[in-house]
Amino acid sequence: MTFSQLIGRFIWRHRRRYLAAATMLVMVAALSVWIPRKVGQLVDVLVAGQLHPDRVHGLNLSYIYHELGVLLCMGLAIYFLRVGWRMQLFTASYQLGVQLRTALYQRLCLQGPAFFQQQRTGDLMALGTNDADAVELAAGDAMLAGFDGSLTLVMVLAMLFLGIDWRVTVVALLPFPFMAFAFKRITRQVHDASHDALDRFSQLNDQVQESIAGIRTVRALGLEQRNARIFSDLAEQAAAASLRAQRWEAAYEPTVGLALTTAGVLALAMGGYRVWHGQMSVGALASFVMYLGQLIWPMFAAGWVLALIERGRAAWRRLEPVLSLPLSIDDGGVVDATPSGIIQFKNVWLAYAGQLQPALQGVSMTLPVGATIGVVGPTGSGKSTLLRLLLRQYQADAGDVAWGEHRLCDYRLETLRSHISWVAQEPFLFSATIAENIALGKPDATATEIAHAAELAAIHEDIVQFPLGYHTLVGERGVTLSGGQRQRVAIARALLTTMPLLLLDDALSAVDTGTQARILQHLRATRSGRTVVVVSHRLSAVADADHIVVLRQGKVIEQGTHAALLRFDGWYASQWRYQQLEASLDGL
Repeated sequence: MTFSQLIGRFIWRHRRRYLAAATMLVMVAALSVWIPRKVGQLVDVLVAGQLHPDRVHGLNLSYIYHELGVLLCMGLAIYFLRVGWRMQLFTASYQLGVQLRTALYQRLCLQGPAFFQQQRTGDLMALGTNDADAVELAAGDAMLAGFDGSLTLVMVLAMLFLGIDWRVTVVALLPFPFMAFAFKRITRQVHDASHDALDRFSQLNDQVQESIAGIRTVRALGLEQRNARIFSDLAEQAAAASLRAQRWEAAYEPTVGLALTTAGVLALAMGGYRVWHGQMSVGALASFVMYLGQLIWPMFAAGWVLALIERGRAAWRRLEPVLSLPLSIDDGGVVDATPSGIIQFKNVWLAYAGQLQPALQGVSMTLPVGATIGVVGPTGSGKSTLLRLLLRQYQADAGDVAWGEHRLCDYRLETLRSHISWVAQEPFLFSATIAENIALGKPDATATEIAHAAELAAIHEDIVQFPLGYHTLVGERGVTLSGGQRQRVAIARALLTTMPLLLLDDALSAVDTGTQARILQHLRATRSGRTVVVVSHRLSAVADADHIVVLRQGKVIEQGTHAALLRFDGWYASQWRYQQLEASLDGL
């Protein structure tokens, strides 16, 4: 969709408000162009000597009061009409900003990890702020100024040509073609400069976001000065780009001023000549000068409108690709069923973009209902990739994954993910209280239910030690909690819900073995028909699983129960002996 189509469709959807604003603007323009006419007529009456001082107490004084009253009423009407059209127009234009931000947010929520691996967070944030604002201004201020300026220009020119003197008007308009040529050159520069300024702001925004998110790492490595220099350079570049855009936008004003000044000189010269020869009245010349002054707004409006439109067009060039980019994972929606039954991986292959080695190679396995499945293997063997396929964050290149009678890709994403509880390797906590973070998946949970989930995750005792208990704010990303505490809060969040599938992606890596044993014991006691998939580098976390799958380089190299794998004496058995020896040495 082009920028013009976007604005056109939006105006058509809100045509009633735009029509109401346009009607009021027409009335404002009509009153505005009539005022100089009335003043000119009053001047002609005064010049003609019809208001003699001896008659000020008669009819002529009443005439003055009447005319001044009419002018005052017209001024008040213009004031209230301007308030009215602003309320109508901006109420509509603000909806475009809401619409764009909502569409961007919804689009980002539906995109998979593959999309975000190619995007910068700061840039996406800038799209929802500066870029959306620029498009919104184009739909509001630009449309308003464009319509008002154009209407005023047409009506003023009509009064000059038809109501006063067309010869003086032609002479006065001689500088305007040169102004139009200058506008064309300036507009091209404004577009390029605005696009560059938005890009520079995105880079600056991204640097700020990364620095704040990684502030602990920055301080630990002593990178404060280095980051400060990078920020300073980016800030200077952003300021220089914005200044360049503002300079070109500011070029409209002197261009308009020069053209109008020249037009005024030409009008006074030509008009004075015609007044001297009795071909034009003094009142008509006064009206002409006032009308010429009214051309200041249309000319300035033209420059302002062009600047806003080019800024909005540049912003849309950045927004539109993100809004129109196909989803990295298509929403299924083929079936309207609830996921249930066994889960099967059937000869699944998956390769990440830009990587030669497939992450999964011909994986086939079955997850029975209510079973606990352990997935282990060396780093980079594809353990987390299995869970990402179940969550449909990625789509298999070959083979298929089915849940019950339907393939995963046939379920709606919202339906599928609403039946899965997932604890990631790096759990994310929001800047809220501990209770609110635990109850994220079940907002109506009672305090008793939240505390029970915390007990199952072995975090309750830690929470009650805080001065505010469950009402303790955890800070952004849970910064006030330790890594183990964040993991256990995330586990409690997953256990609070009763989803049929629970995925633990190395979710016990930051807790000690004793706490791990307590959590796994609670999990076994409360799973009640829930299928659980435990990914872990600690084999002790999966020793009691119903079935264990060993991955290596994306392939299933071993699978079976803990006892069967020990008898097989392969990678699992070797790693088990090593970890047991390591644990015994740590206990010394």
